[in-house]
Amino acid sequence: MSHPANSQHASHQSSLDGVGLGLRWSFIEQVAECPRLPVAFLEVSPENYMRRGGYYPALLERVRDRYPIVSHGLTMSLGAVDPPPEQYLRELHVELARVKTPWHSDHICFSTSGSRVLHDLLPLKLSKPNADRVADRVRSAEDRLGLPMILENISWYAHPGKPEMLEEDFITRILERSDTGLLLDVNNVYVNSQNHGFDPYRFIARLPLHRVRQIHVAGHESLQDGMLLDTHGAPIVDPVFELLEWTLERTGPLPVLLERDNNVPQLPVLLQEVEQLKGVYERGVQRHRRKHAQSA
Repeated sequence: MSHPANSQHASHQSSLDGVGLGLRWSFIEQVAECPRLPVAFLEVSPENYMRRGGYYPALLERVRDRYPIVSHGLTMSLGAVDPPPEQYLRELHVELARVKTPWHSDHICFSTSGSRVLHDLLPLKLSKPNADRVADRVRSAEDRLGLPMILENISWYAHPGKPEMLEEDFITRILERSDTGLLLDVNNVYVNSQNHGFDPYRFIARLPLHRVRQIHVAGHESLQDGMLLDTHGAPIVDPVFELLEWTLERTGPLPVLLERDNNVPQLPVLLQEVEQLKGVYERGVQRHRRKHAQSA
């Protein structure tokens, strides 16, 4: 069976760019009812709306009619021993069709053990068999969902087992074997680099940047011992903005999303951060355009 990713990636990449915001229930009513926000798109987690009826799904449909929406999953658990349940994939397919997302994203991780949901995004041992299993799962999920998938790199604090390959090579193997796009979380790269002592710029440079379809940025928090926690509960810090600008210089315009899941401020405060992010975005894109104009 042909895979949706093969034929649709390029068109989706060119049809959506700019700075978006993760939609949260704390301000969904404002988004549905107030004048249009200065955001290019909104991102939703379909698990928050699947198997529900009533108020919030109805609000989401109103939002969908006003803004482009992309979906970002939390529970596919692509790296688990067992594949995603058939019922879950059927229900997810219905929800994705309802929100009219151009693609569906999820994480390179496992978050289940048998029938148990672990409520965390846990890292996989960096091995070729694990990479190949994730790639196979992605191809199968794309066929079931009828949509391209894109995969996100996660933040992690300890790896299971001795790594057999570099993380960037692990990610690249998955993307190339599944012919899938990358959701590059710049903050996750930065957090990992500080916690584990590697160069975040070199890490990103080693990824297949032509496969990046979307970018995430978020805030993190620092513990007393200097360890960083990827909480999505604080403003973005300058080193992450700088890493984002450097990345956009190399990728060109893409949809960039501001994530905020904890300590969510009032919507006007979030929109101030969106405006700051737009400035970084424009500088990165302009640097990309100047570089390509000079080489033309």
